Amino acid sequence: MNDLKYTLAQTLLHLLNKRLNINIKQIDLQPTRKDFEGDLTFTVFPLVKITGKNPEILGRELGEMLMESAPDLVEKFNVIKGFLNICLKKELYLKKLTEHYRSGQWITPVSDAGAIMVEYSSPNTNKPLHLGHIRNCLLGWSVSKLYEAIGHKVYRVQIINDRGIHICKSMVAWKKFANGATPQFKGVKGDHFVGDYYVLFEKEYKRQVQQLMARGVKEEDAKENAPIMLEAREMLRLWEQGDPDTMALWKQMNEWVYEGFDQTYQKLGVSFDKNYYESDTYRLGKDVILKGLHEGIFFQKEDGSIWVDLTSEGLDQKLLLRRDGTSVYITQDIGTAIARFEEFPIHKLIYTVANEQDYHFKVLFLILKKLGFPWADQLYHLSYGMVELPHGRMKSREGTVVDADDLIDEMIKTSADLTSSLGKAEGLSDEEKLELYHIIGLGALKYFILKVDPKKKMIFNPEESIDFNGHTGPFIQYTHARINSLLQKASTPDLKALPKELYAEESQLLKTLLDYNDTVHRAAAEYNPSELANYLFELARNYNAMYQKYSILTAESHEKKQLRILLSHCTKQVLYDGLHLLGISAPGRM
Repeated sequence: MNDLKYTLAQTLLHLLNKRLNINIKQIDLQPTRKDFEGDLTFTVFPLVKITGKNPEILGRELGEMLMESAPDLVEKFNVIKGFLNICLKKELYLKKLTEHYRSGQWITPVSDAGAIMVEYSSPNTNKPLHLGHIRNCLLGWSVSKLYEAIGHKVYRVQIINDRGIHICKSMVAWKKFANGATPQFKGVKGDHFVGDYYVLFEKEYKRQVQQLMARGVKEEDAKENAPIMLEAREMLRLWEQGDPDTMALWKQMNEWVYEGFDQTYQKLGVSFDKNYYESDTYRLGKDVILKGLHEGIFFQKEDGSIWVDLTSEGLDQKLLLRRDGTSVYITQDIGTAIARFEEFPIHKLIYTVANEQDYHFKVLFLILKKLGFPWADQLYHLSYGMVELPHGRMKSREGTVVDADDLIDEMIKTSADLTSSLGKAEGLSDEEKLELYHIIGLGALKYFILKVDPKKKMIFNPEESIDFNGHTGPFIQYTHARINSLLQKASTPDLKALPKELYAEESQLLKTLLDYNDTVHRAAAEYNPSELANYLFELARNYNAMYQKYSILTAESHEKKQLRILLSHCTKQVLYDGLHLLGISAPGRM
């Protein structure tokens, strides 16, 4: 569709210049509204001041010029007020479709595709992944797949927050309450096992604070001096000194967590090319800050702390190094960004992080720009809104966070119950049924999250997400399975026997298929998988509109049968490919 659009735009530019003596730099063509006849629409109003003509008269003049000068491109036109609606030759659409079908190539790669890095997930090792991590992972993964689809080499990374007082809390609680227990002994997933001890710490901490307050200690002092909190701080001090026993326990508990994380990632179908660990990166950035201080980019206060002044950029002053020389989070983020561009041949770095950190990334990017790094303009924060559930929360280990594993298991169970009740798993073996329930459950979860613009806060409704007739992943998956079943009974389409006339449903499906390339490129450029997700729903809906109205295998003519089989093949290809870019499997049967 894009090259046809480009050809039409260039034709219009030429006509405006040569026939009407109007010089403009570009033509903006939009898809014609569905309630009007046409493929592409040109808005005439901006030219009214230049020509002094009535917009409808000017629109008709342009339409007639197009019919005269480009008869092989334009079939007909109509003018609604100041909008010129243009119908392109359907033979051109069919030609493009057959080219895609023969080659199997639907996406045109960009000519200057460089390597990029996408960071996502970035969990803490004191608790399991939660619903927020699911949205984070799905967004990061799908954006990385979109960039791969348009020709980029992509490196997928995460930075694991494996150090600090929160980790020490789990370690102290394990030493006090576990009696040497392990995840294997308890039969508990490693990240849940460690997370349970973090919860135990918090419960014991609150109990001790209340005890101290009952003895007359002020709340602030009680929180500072609760014995278990003092133990956690001592644990952190020992860790920072490299105490062998402390380091051994820290490594063991983190290994338990990593094993649990990996199981969840495998369920979600996401992976990483490299893991960064905060225990390795927290020392990075100090030398760069000191160099920036020497060059006058930063300034030092009387207490010895180092700051950057961003007030001229509408922000404020930001601490970079404390007075004792220790770093803050942004210091290591500066160092880590530099290290990544030195380690990998990338030209762009995308951070997938919730919108709570919008300010942090504005500051980070500005500092790196001040430091003179040429790639600083190629840093992007893929900011996303919070995700919640409609009726309180699902099963949770802390009472405040929706556990990722619990949610995934619940989705698979819901899928099994609904799929079985609708009879969509009949004839499958038990093993095939389990695989199908997993595919549908995960497809429902992923699609429901990805169909929402990342910038928007969203409410995830598990029941609504699994609806075979709604705006859902299972609806698209079922359409793919339906087409697959139909094509098993059809022969290869005869591309030399296609009809010249197309019905409205056939034409709409054809045009939607040719929008796939533009949609993928737009979704990547805007870091927005919802563009693709909603396109796939529209494609599935358009296919079903044709399927419901017209017979395919027993069509009214040989030519119509070949056309509809071709449309079926192409729709199946695009649905499969598009779902793959969202991390969703397309089942062959349902």
